[in-house]
Amino acid sequence: MSAADEIEALFDGEGSKDYLGEAVSMAQHMLQAGALARAENAADELVAAALLHDVGHFRGIRTGRDLMEGSENRHGHSGADWLARWFGPAVCDPVRLHVAAKRYLCAVDPPYVAALSPASVYTLSVQGGPMTTAEVAAFESTPYAYDAVQVRRWDDRAKDPELGPIAFETFRPLLESLVRPA
Repeated sequence: MSAADEIEALFDGEGSKDYLGEAVSMAQHMLQAGALARAENAADELVAAALLHDVGHFRGIRTGRDLMEGSENRHGHSGADWLARWFGPAVCDPVRLHVAAKRYLCAVDPPYVAALSPASVYTLSVQGGPMTTAEVAAFESTPYAYDAVQVRRWDDRAKDPELGPIAFETFRPLLESLVRPA
C-alpha cells in the first residue's frame, strides 16, 4: 500500500469521526487546512503539513479523545513520527511543532487567544498554556518554527461547517510527489 493510500484510508476511517468538539470531522478539518495553505500558494511541503497536521490524533499512544479528557496526547509529535516514514523535515517538523505554535501565538499575540474556538482554548490548558518568555525564545530559534505558525493559523481557520466537501484525491499528486524514495 502506498503512502497516499495509507493516509487516505486514515482520512476515510478514523478521520471521518467528529473533531473533538468542533462542527466538522477531523478529515474535513485537515482537508480544509490543506486547501487554505494551497489557496495562499504555500510551498508544497507546507500544504502537506497543513493537510496532515492532526494525523497524530489517531497514530499516538493517546488519542484525541484523551486530549479532550485532560491528558496531553502529544499528537504533533506522534503524527510527525508516523509521517517521517515517507516525508522529510519540511513536512514533518511543522506538524511536530503546530501545538507549540499555538502556545507561542498565545504568548506573543494576545488577540490570538480571543479568536480560538472553545475546544482549542480547552486543549491549550491541557497542552501547557501560553509559552513563557524563555520558551518563546527557544521556539523562535527552532528550524521550521515560522512554518509551524503558518500551519497553526490554517489549523485555526479550518473548522467551517458551511464549506463544501474537499476530496482527498485533490491532494494525492502532491503527497506522491513529496514521498521520499524508499
